[in-house]
Amino acid sequence: MQAQAESKHSSEGGGRAVRLRSFGGPEALEVHQVPAPEAGPGQVRVRVTAAGLNPMDWVMTADADTAARFGLTLPVGFGTDYAGVIDQVGEGVTGFAPGDRVFGGALSRAVADLVVVDARGDTAADEVHHTPEGVDDRTAATLTIAGRTAAAALAVLGSGSGAHSNPGLGLGPDDTVLIGGAGGGVGVFAVQLARIAGARVIGTGSAASADHLRSLGAEPVTYGDGLTDRVRALAPEGITAALDLHGVDTVHAARELGVPDARICTIAAQIEGVPAANGANAAPGALEEIAALIAAGRLRVPVAATFPIDEIRRATELQAARHVRGKVVIDL
Repeated sequence: MQAQAESKHSSEGGGRAVRLRSFGGPEALEVHQVPAPEAGPGQVRVRVTAAGLNPMDWVMTADADTAARFGLTLPVGFGTDYAGVIDQVGEGVTGFAPGDRVFGGALSRAVADLVVVDARGDTAADEVHHTPEGVDDRTAATLTIAGRTAAAALAVLGSGSGAHSNPGLGLGPDDTVLIGGAGGGVGVFAVQLARIAGARVIGTGSAASADHLRSLGAEPVTYGDGLTDRVRALAPEGITAALDLHGVDTVHAARELGVPDARICTIAAQIEGVPAANGANAAPGALEEIAALIAAGRLRVPVAATFPIDEIRRATELQAARHVRGKVVIDL
């Protein structure tokens, strides 16, 4: 059975894709015309309309040793989160058809006009999901890495409490959770998912980010020296869990406030005794749940900036500065 196609674009025409011919920072990113990939058995091809950027995109292509840990070799693509429309399906694919709006992950190859992914893939490296009505492509293109990571981290906090998870979140109305780096790409999801689960959220950030944190549902507290005292003043009855999305300062504050290690989680550092979370460990269905919450108007994703593919270097520089409030998206 030949791959089925439904597109005004010829598969022979190829398309644009961001490539690196040497590892490095934004200066190594180049836009190239490349041959069109073809959907093989069990695969679908997506014509990408938007690709969301994440810190891991530039971290894992910064040097050869890091890239090797992700199985990447030169020349390599860039970006993982995508959204678009299926324009080709391979033999044996069920549940997807040309014309379907979809989103998902394509490890270090998403910033491209065309990507091929496994129709049954279940990790951010290679996955595809239907985009619900009510979720636009720019928003859908921000979900995979950050959404998976937030859901996995919150589930760790729940497992430490011995409680049953609430759509994989693991928090409830009896919880007060401290989230470090609450205004960042993962924090946007973590704060809102924790609030949806009924928890009170205290989020760290700069003084200038206070209104942004409040808009997400967090009570803002400035990071830095004296964090423990400021949190204690906000929550004199104590906090029950903590999530550090930036480094280690939130972990140290949580320990000083008496939170057991089992109810602390990190994503950007490793600390003995403290569990770490990875988006690959998100529960099955976590992304569909997040997308459904967005479609229902219960969760929103602030898109801080959008760029055309030709401005990929400028977009990555903005994202890599780590001060952007919300997500950065490439339009294709």
